[in-house]
Amino acid sequence: MNTNSKRMKANYKIVDHDKKYSLQESFDIIEKLPKTKFDESVELHFHLAIDTKANEQSVRGTVILPHGIGKKVRVAVFCKGELLSKAENSGADLVGSEDLIDKVSKGFLDFDVVIAAPDMMRDLSKLGKVLGPRGLMPTPKAGTVTMDIEKAVKEAKAGKVEFKSDKQGGIHIAIGKRSFSKEKLLENAQHLIDAINHAKPMAVKVNLIKSLSVSTTMGPGLRIAL
Repeated sequence: MNTNSKRMKANYKIVDHDKKYSLQESFDIIEKLPKTKFDESVELHFHLAIDTKANEQSVRGTVILPHGIGKKVRVAVFCKGELLSKAENSGADLVGSEDLIDKVSKGFLDFDVVIAAPDMMRDLSKLGKVLGPRGLMPTPKAGTVTMDIEKAVKEAKAGKVEFKSDKQGGIHIAIGKRSFSKEKLLENAQHLIDAINHAKPMAVKVNLIKSLSVSTTMGPGLRIAL
């Protein structure tokens, strides 16, 4: 408890909560914050100018972060026939069809990304209540329902992340680790911001990003000047 208190006091001395920082400045500040015992994630938090009750204003897409997010991505692939060997050769961690569906239905969830061949989606719908709430259900829009299994696996391993606006009009997503250089964090952040702006719904006539902040897992939020 005392350690947390000291860290929080140190954070308040470093961070000006009334100021809006540039992205570069925010990563300079993060570098100075007291460190924890683990390598914290660095996260971007967006508040979007969308009508959350209008389905056509939902913001969703994918982006490949050039430097990944700093963790090994475990990929599960659901497919049949000749695609099985392609999935295995592409570096997927788990490959199967009905057998893998049965395993997941019993509680196995040791993976971060799910990719499926189109002909597996009917069977995979059985796992909707398991995968859906965790954001793991594959979709064509995210490129995770595809015949090109090899490409999808390689992109997931390379740092492809999916973003989706929530019920409050927010998007919260990790762009790397504190151990990343400021240059890598800045490049990842800019790729994500560009991708979200590119996904702007036609019905939104103002700037899509209403506000943006940066934080680490255990650190304070830094408001970003847009």
